[in-house]
Amino acid sequence: MRFTKRDAWVYYKEQRGLSLVSTLWILTILSILATQLLYSIHIEQRTQRNFLDRSKFHYAARAGFEWTLAVMRGDETPFDSLGENWAAAIQGQVEDGIQLGNFLNYQVIVIDEASKVNINVADVGLVSNLLAQVGASPDDASTEELANKIVEGRPYRTVRDLARVEGMTSELLYGARQETVGVGSPNPSGRGDLATTAPIPTGLVGLATIYSVDASTDPNGEPLVDINTAEAAKLTEINTQQNQSVFTQAEAESLIQQRDFDKFSALLDVQAVSDELFNDIRDQLTTEDNNQQKSETSPETSLPTADNGQPTTNNDEGGKVNINTADVETLASLDGIDQGIAERIVSHREGQGLFQNIDAIKDVKMLTQQEFIGIVDKITLKEGETRQGLININTATPEILALLPGMDPEKAQAIVERREEEISDTSQIQGFSEDEIKGNPFTNISQLSQVEGIDFATFREVVDWVTYRSHGYRIEASGVDRAGKVVSSCVGIIDRTGDQITVPYWQQGF
Repeated sequence: MRFTKRDAWVYYKEQRGLSLVSTLWILTILSILATQLLYSIHIEQRTQRNFLDRSKFHYAARAGFEWTLAVMRGDETPFDSLGENWAAAIQGQVEDGIQLGNFLNYQVIVIDEASKVNINVADVGLVSNLLAQVGASPDDASTEELANKIVEGRPYRTVRDLARVEGMTSELLYGARQETVGVGSPNPSGRGDLATTAPIPTGLVGLATIYSVDASTDPNGEPLVDINTAEAAKLTEINTQQNQSVFTQAEAESLIQQRDFDKFSALLDVQAVSDELFNDIRDQLTTEDNNQQKSETSPETSLPTADNGQPTTNNDEGGKVNINTADVETLASLDGIDQGIAERIVSHREGQGLFQNIDAIKDVKMLTQQEFIGIVDKITLKEGETRQGLININTATPEILALLPGMDPEKAQAIVERREEEISDTSQIQGFSEDEIKGNPFTNISQLSQVEGIDFATFREVVDWVTYRSHGYRIEASGVDRAGKVVSSCVGIIDRTGDQITVPYWQQGF
């Protein structure tokens, strides 16, 4: 075939067209690659900026946490109150270390862990009440069964470990709904204003804890006396809030013979004359007056007289002591009985009537109600420098207080009203000024008995479960941008029972 000039021209044009198409394709591909590269660079720059912002707000949150630690170190009140500085939401700024002249905002809230129920300590009854509070049916047998399984599964490292308990549901653990609280919004827990937009858990994770702790000291900072282990000499040193001695030497020894107490109210059943002491002196006791009987059959026989010339019937003819007529001095002459026990015997006799037999002397109790109220802040039933799981009556919500033994919503509300009432002279609260303390917080447990609506029956039931202060707190700190959005956060549990604040739990949200 002959290749003409025309054929060459056509071929040339075709080749030019293919080159043009190829060039256009190459340009298109290069444009796509350039766009993708620019987009990747943009994404990387944005990621770097976000990372930088999160890093900066991370340190802003940490700054808020450290500032709050300083506030807690400066808290010198031997009690807690939602009217103290630490209980208010803290807002502050820290200088931006990268962009000069720029400041980063942080917000912090402090939550008293003793305002919650400690699932590692609470008994089955309290756990059942707590389950009912978060939505379980209080009359359903499965609720008590679940409570038993929770108790059997202890100890827990976090409240969220309850998820592994058979029968636990997400609704009970995390709540059917979660309330979101913003800056300046009223806090449903009654803690004042919350400086956060984080959701407030309504299930067990919001109402339970494993970190509540209190120091084993009295309102003056002195170690509590362990009633179950202390020697008699130590027991005689226990005084009421009014600085009145409670136990004499013989009373202390009688108490030691009966002790193995698992709750405070058991002290009200302690006998002034223990079984052991009674067995030692029973042959020296009587409720019959043989001298009087003899005088009725033999009028000429005269009765013995006291120094004042009056006849006395403290002792019968055989030298026994008549517990229905003997005075304090005569009763105190018996081995193992001193003036303290003798006075309680006479007081019981005058208030309850004569003893029907000598065994009835064991009905005489060691403590009066007022003495019991007066010493609950000075004693403990467990060894150790700390006490776990007590509910703080100064910070707990009425809903939590109502769960405790002997309590109900009305009594719980009465406690809250007492601690929030305004008083004219705040110096009455152990010398703290109005700027430091607002309201009328409890400064000891005995004051709980003075609350209107809290009778003695309630007091004796609830006293094992409450405190007026806490040494374990949750600090939740957040770095917040100008729009009020939380960019980074951190949570720490602090323990103030020792000389230095420790952080047994830490979680960084980044």
